[in-house]
Amino acid sequence: MDDQMKAQELLGQLAGKAVKTLTVWADANQRVLRELVEFSTATAKEGVRLYAELQQGAIEVLRDSPAAAGRWQASWSDSAKDPVLGSVEKAFKLLEGHAQALTRSAERFQASAEQAGKGIQETCTAVVTTMKDVYSQN
Repeated sequence: MDDQMKAQELLGQLAGKAVKTLTVWADANQRVLRELVEFSTATAKEGVRLYAELQQGAIEVLRDSPAAAGRWQASWSDSAKDPVLGSVEKAFKLLEGHAQALTRSAERFQASAEQAGKGIQETCTAVVTTMKDVYSQN
């Protein structure tokens, strides 16, 4: 009878540890998933922001373009003097603006990725610590 009680006690301890293990992993999965969702959301927002910045830059260059409505005819004579130089300058201005927007976007994306990575790493560290505690108990 004593052996049967010890076996039941051991089985109870194993079941308790299994439940704690499942709870720890479920919590960890939820935290990691939350980090990934936040990162995905930040990435989507950044994509929209970048698209808006690129469009705004293009609109500003077109607004300054000799072909813009209202100033087209007045500027035509100036562009006729050196149309290539004017087009090249505008193209470089547009490229420079786009390069700056891409750089800012990449920096924000990197910050979001680092934040998500840090959160996931903290979760994994917490899991390891908790699992050590669960299985070091008798």
